[in-house]
Order: sequence, then structure tokens, then C-alpha cells
Amino acid sequence: MEETFKTRGVCATTIQFTRDGDKIRNIRFTGGCNGNLKAIAKLCEGMSAEDIAAKLLGNTCGGKPTSCADQLARAVLGKEAISNV
Repeated sequence: MEETFKTRGVCATTIQFTRDGDKIRNIRFTGGCNGNLKAIAKLCEGMSAEDIAAKLLGNTCGGKPTSCADQLARAVLGKEAISNV
């Protein structure tokens, strides 16, 4: 099932991915640091939501309380996005 997650507080504006059973596939970011986000998407391809969250949840970027990686973890867990406000 294709899902779209609206991010907050990061350069990427949306994250799209597909749930295939308990696996997350076809991760795509709109905006943000293209090369880094492509790498994150490749590394997380086929992982479970729980495994992605275990690795990425709470990751920050600069002085922000979140990051694109943290937003991906929130997206696959079905949590609300957080912002830097």
C-alpha cells in the first residue's frame, strides 16, 4: 500500500513508501539532500518499520530536534511529524 507522509521541520517536504507485508519498500523523498536521502532509502529498502525506527528514530540534523531520517522513522511507524518549533 502506497503511503505519503508530510514532513515538518526538515528540508524534504514529503516521504512516499510502500508497505509490503511487514517490509517497507520504494522509499522516495521529495526535496532535501538528494544523494543522502537516496542512500537512506537504499539502506532501508526491505527493512521492517521496527528496524528502520530502531536505527533512525531520534536522529537530529544541525540544531533541529528532527531530521529527514527521523521523519522517515516516524512515517513508517505511523507517528505524527514533529517540527523544530
